[in-house]
Amino acid sequence: MEISSSQSVHKFKSERLDRSPKVLLWVSMVSMSMLFAGLTSAYVVRQAEGNWDAFNIPMAFLISTIIIVASSGTLHWALKAIRKDDLKTTKTFLIITLGLGFAFVFSQFLGWSELVENGVYFVNKKTPSGSFFYVLTGLHLAHIVGGLLYLMIISAKSILNKYNSSNYLGIQLCSIYWHFLDVLWLYLYAFLWFIR
Repeated sequence: MEISSSQSVHKFKSERLDRSPKVLLWVSMVSMSMLFAGLTSAYVVRQAEGNWDAFNIPMAFLISTIIIVASSGTLHWALKAIRKDDLKTTKTFLIITLGLGFAFVFSQFLGWSELVENGVYFVNKKTPSGSFFYVLTGLHLAHIVGGLLYLMIISAKSILNKYNSSNYLGIQLCSIYWHFLDVLWLYLYAFLWFIR
């Protein structure tokens, strides 16, 4: 009876420890959502004032969209695999996700370079449309870079067999954050595509 009681206490403490980082992550994601909601609202207000030049969004940003959706899928499979103690599959999908994350960053830079070639600059005295585009996509990319750093950490830990079916909080937190960035990008891409 004593053993089961101490196990219950340990499980309760473990659940509380797991809950704290999740709550902090959700709070920070709500803050990020508010930031981007504010920026997209400012975009709409400024566009309505006139002096706004529309421009075509380069194909590289569509490729970015496909890449980030795919990376969400691979990270989800990594999470499913660790819950089954399938370490080999977990490692494989974490590394694939990492590769896709870097591909997303690369495609964003390709998109920006194409915009510059087409005369859409970050600073343009004639129109602020390019500035808003660079700020929105650049801020999202900054959050992606943060996610990539965390992905590198959990990938390294996975290679060192630090995770199993009863200890995978790091992968779970990274998965929640990455899916959030995926949804955020889909919102931004749709917003920038339709509200030009």
